[in-house]
Amino acid sequence: QLQDHLYSGIKLHFDLIVKFVETLQVQLFRLKILNKEVQEEIKQLKMQLNQKKNEDEQNILRVNYQTELLEKDNAMKKIQRELQQELLKLRADIEIMKKNFIEKEKYCNEFIKTLQEKDEKLIQYIQNVSSTEEKKDNDNTPSFNPKYSSTFSFDLFCASSKLLKTFTGHTSWVWSIDYATFDCGQFLCSGSEDRTVRVWNVETAKQIQLFNGHSHHLRCVKFSPFHHHCHGVDNRYPTICSSSVDKTIRFWDFETSKEFQVLKGHTEGVAGITFSPFHNSRYLCSGSYDKTIRLWDVETSKSLHAFNGHTNCVWCVDISPLQSNDNNKSNNIGVIGGNGYTICSGSHDKTIRIWDIETAKELILFNEHENVVRSVKYSPYETNTICSGSNDYSVRLWDIRSKKAIHVFKGHTNTVWAIEFVGNNSGETAICNTNIICSGSEDNTVRFWDIRTNRQLHVIKGNGNEDNGIISLYFSLPKNKDQKNKNTDDHVCGVDLCYGSNRGPIRIWG
Repeated sequence: QLQDHLYSGIKLHFDLIVKFVETLQVQLFRLKILNKEVQEEIKQLKMQLNQKKNEDEQNILRVNYQTELLEKDNAMKKIQRELQQELLKLRADIEIMKKNFIEKEKYCNEFIKTLQEKDEKLIQYIQNVSSTEEKKDNDNTPSFNPKYSSTFSFDLFCASSKLLKTFTGHTSWVWSIDYATFDCGQFLCSGSEDRTVRVWNVETAKQIQLFNGHSHHLRCVKFSPFHHHCHGVDNRYPTICSSSVDKTIRFWDFETSKEFQVLKGHTEGVAGITFSPFHNSRYLCSGSYDKTIRLWDVETSKSLHAFNGHTNCVWCVDISPLQSNDNNKSNNIGVIGGNGYTICSGSHDKTIRIWDIETAKELILFNEHENVVRSVKYSPYETNTICSGSNDYSVRLWDIRSKKAIHVFKGHTNTVWAIEFVGNNSGETAICNTNIICSGSEDNTVRFWDIRTNRQLHVIKGNGNEDNGIISLYFSLPKNKDQKNKNTDDHVCGVDLCYGSNRGPIRIWG
C-alpha cells in the first residue's frame, strides 16, 4: 500500500509537471508566432515610414520648386512693369520731342519770315537813303528822318544782333552792372553775390581790377560821376561806388584797389543805389533791408534824409531824370537844390512809392504788383512815366499823373529782375528816344516790349545753364559811336546790350 500510495502521488506530480511543460510549449509557440507577427508589422511600419519620408521629401522639393517658380514669376512681372513704365516714359519723351520740334520749326519759319521782312525793309531803307542823298545833293535838305531811323535801328538790332563779348570771373549772381567812358577807355563795373566788385575793359573783355573789402554779398554798383567831375580827382580812372548786405556803401579807388570812403547809417543790408542827376551828382540815394530810403551827401558822407513808409525791405530806387541841360549848376531851390525831383522805390511789400526829394514826404503809392518789386526806372523821355519789374513775372508801366498802371506786359515765366528803357544811358542824356522797354528775367530771357502797342517785339535767350537767368541790364554805346552821336540827332540808336547772369558771366550783345 505504501508503495502504491507513493507511486500514485509521484504520478500526480509528474502529470502536473508534464501538463505545465506542455502549457509552456504552447505559450512559447504562441509567443514565437506573436513575435513573428510583430517583426512583420515592424517591417511594414519601416516600409511605410520610408515611403512617407520619400513622399515628404518629394513634397518639400515640389514646394521649393513652386516657390522658386513663384519668385521668378514675380521677378518677371516686376521687369515687365518696369519695361512698361520705361515704354510710357519713352512715348512721353517722344511726344515732347515732337512738340518741341513743331515749336522750333514754327519758330524757325517765323524767324525766316521776319528776316525776309527785315531784308525787304533794309533794301527799302537803302533805297530811301540813296534817294535822300541824291535829294540832299540837289537841294541841300537834311537826309535824316528821326522817327523812321529810330524804328529801323531797333529792327536792325533785332535782325543782326549777336553775342559779341563774354566777361568771366564772377562765381555767382551778378546783381548789378554799370558802364562808363573815361580818357583811358570804356569800362564796365559789376557787383556779385560772390562779395566782389570787378572792373572790366570793354574792348578786351578782361578784368582789370577787383575790390573785395565787403564782408557780405554785393547788391549794387555804380561809377561815381561826383568823384569824376569834382575835387580835382584824376578823371583818367573811375571811382566805383558799391552797396552790400554788410550795411555799408563804399567808394573804391581804382588805382590802389582800396576803399577811401564809407557811408554808414542803414541798420540792415543796403540794396539799390543811384546818384542824383543834379548838383554834379553830389547826392546818393539808397534803399535798404531796414525798410528805409536814405539820401546821402557824398561830399560830407552824411545822411540828409530818411524816407519812411515801406513795410518791408526796399530793394530798388531811382531818381527822376535831369530837368535842365546844365548839370553843373544847382537849381538853387530847396535845401539841396533838388526841388521838383522825386525818388521812386520798389519794395518787398509789393508796392512802388514816389517821394519828394526835398521834403522826404511820400507822394504816390502804386500797389498793383502781386509780389516783390525788383526794379523801378523813370522814363528818360517822359518824366511822368515809370516802369517796374516784379517777382509776379510782369513788367508794368505807370502814369504818375493818373496814379495808375497804364500797361502790363506779360510773357516772362519767372522773376523779372531788371528793366531798362532801350537806349537809356542810365540817368545821363538818353542815347536815343524809343518807345521800347527791355526786361531781364530769371527765365533766362531778355525781352523787348513796345509801349505803344503793348506787345512783345523781340527775345534774346541767355546762354543756357552757363547763365541760368538774366539778373541785371545796361545799354552802352559801342566804341567809336560816342563822338558820332554827339554830333548828330540823339534819335540815332546804335547801342549794345550788356547783361549780368545768375551763374556769373557778363555778356554784351550788339
